[in-house]
Amino acid sequence: MRTLIPYMKKYRIFAILSPVLMILEVMADIIIPYLMSRIVDIGIVNRDIEYIVRIGLIMVGAALFGMLFGIISAHCGARAGFGFASEIRQKLFKKVQDFSFANLDKFTVSSLITRLTNDCDTIGRVTMMSLRMAIRAPFMALFALIMALRINASLAKVFMVAIPVTVIAITIVLIKARPLFLELQTRIDRVNAIIQENLMGIRVVKSFNRQKHEEDKFKNRNDSLRDTALQAISLIIFLMPVLNLIVYSTIMAVLWFGGQQVVVGTMGGGELISFITYITQVLMALMMISFFFMQLLRGSASVNRVVEVLNTESEIKEIDNPVREIRDGSISFNDVCFRYPGSDERTLKDIDLHIETGEVIGIIGSTGSSKSTLVQLIPRLYDATEGTVTVSGIDVKKYDIKALRNQVAFVLQKNTLFSGTIRSNMKWGNEDATDEEIIKALKQAQAWEFVSKYDDGLDHRVEQGGDNFSGGQKQRLTIARALLKSPKIMILDDSTSAVDMATDAKIQQVFKEELGHITTIIIAQRIASIQYADRIIVMHEGRIESMGDHETLKNTSPIYREIYESQQKGVVA
Repeated sequence: MRTLIPYMKKYRIFAILSPVLMILEVMADIIIPYLMSRIVDIGIVNRDIEYIVRIGLIMVGAALFGMLFGIISAHCGARAGFGFASEIRQKLFKKVQDFSFANLDKFTVSSLITRLTNDCDTIGRVTMMSLRMAIRAPFMALFALIMALRINASLAKVFMVAIPVTVIAITIVLIKARPLFLELQTRIDRVNAIIQENLMGIRVVKSFNRQKHEEDKFKNRNDSLRDTALQAISLIIFLMPVLNLIVYSTIMAVLWFGGQQVVVGTMGGGELISFITYITQVLMALMMISFFFMQLLRGSASVNRVVEVLNTESEIKEIDNPVREIRDGSISFNDVCFRYPGSDERTLKDIDLHIETGEVIGIIGSTGSSKSTLVQLIPRLYDATEGTVTVSGIDVKKYDIKALRNQVAFVLQKNTLFSGTIRSNMKWGNEDATDEEIIKALKQAQAWEFVSKYDDGLDHRVEQGGDNFSGGQKQRLTIARALLKSPKIMILDDSTSAVDMATDAKIQQVFKEELGHITTIIIAQRIASIQYADRIIVMHEGRIESMGDHETLKNTSPIYREIYESQQKGVVA
């Protein structure tokens, strides 16, 4: 919690007021049984109506003040608890945005979603309970115990049995419940994972008619979550009757021994009634404490999971006083090797490569040849394990990360559009872009031909994930979005795979003729997408197998020739 406490700063006034007001409410609740005993032992015994009315009005006033303090305390506790959770969630989200790809590989998306939602909500609820129930219960037990001792110290000996038995019962249940609450969060992660996977691939599920298979998979995980939750709840259910048994047994003992004292006149009837009330308050306070600790166990699991993310340092470190200006788009790989975190096997091996500003570079190779890994080192999505990657002659590790990524436009094969409009999506590339600039980029990416047909043009609605566009349309829109950054380096990671060959050729022509100042790297599976590049790099098992132009590689590279011939056969067929 030391890691999280600073996020309470904004709500510290509410965090202070809530327990203070709760203590005042407890004091009002404590005084009422005492006043009730006065009414019975003095007012009723002496038939003093005036005294009964006066004390009765004081009781009503105490109840009203207690209710007022309780309402304000609850409001302050809620503001502090859920405000605290909101600040943590905001920080957590910001932290995730700064993660490198290596960090994101460590945490699954479903787990991060659970930590940002369920875990933060749990922390908020537990914080609210800590400010109210965790204050009310101990003070209620303490004040009620003091009043019980003040009324009849000898009768208060029943607590010597009741309290230890209660504490032992609560402790046993808490020890057994702790691992179940920890397991519960993991089960929630697994359910969220399968929900996310299914909803993202719902079209595939339907096209293969695999709904029943997915339902069975979900049922297994959902039942597992249910069973774990039931085990945890069963312990709480078991605790309640045990605690009630202790409470009623204690009351019976008090009635037996206290009744005898009332008979002999050493204790008033009103005092016995108030004594029983105080006993009930003490034991109920212990029950409240046990319930609070149950929630605290679940909260501690959530705290650990949230702090794990907050304490995770990004694999990408930025130096002090970084370079903020990128002069040109030249790129060099100098004896670069790379291995993914946790892996002993090198994914990239001994890469030496220099790319001049304005060059168009094609990269091709079999699946798993590490084409994408190679280009991900340029904008520091990953850092090279060995060797250096330079842009404009400067090690990428010396650049300000924002400045570097602003000048490196990355278009992925799996394109992502965000809900909104075409205009709002384009402005991801440049917030200040005019409609003319957006249209120009759309034309360069061959996207204007379909965007111009919409009645609402740039205001055409984009559904979540761009699901109302075809794969090729999404690819062209994301290329246009990247062009609006006016980058010095453009990386197309198989980002024209869904585009027809004629449109693909037009896009390549634009890069060659209109965007000659931009260093362009095109990863492709189709030779037609890169055959007019200045140089083509053939990757094989993490190494550069060969390099040259299209005609040269047809004669010198067995791998390139094999790919070319297989694709030519497909064209002829």
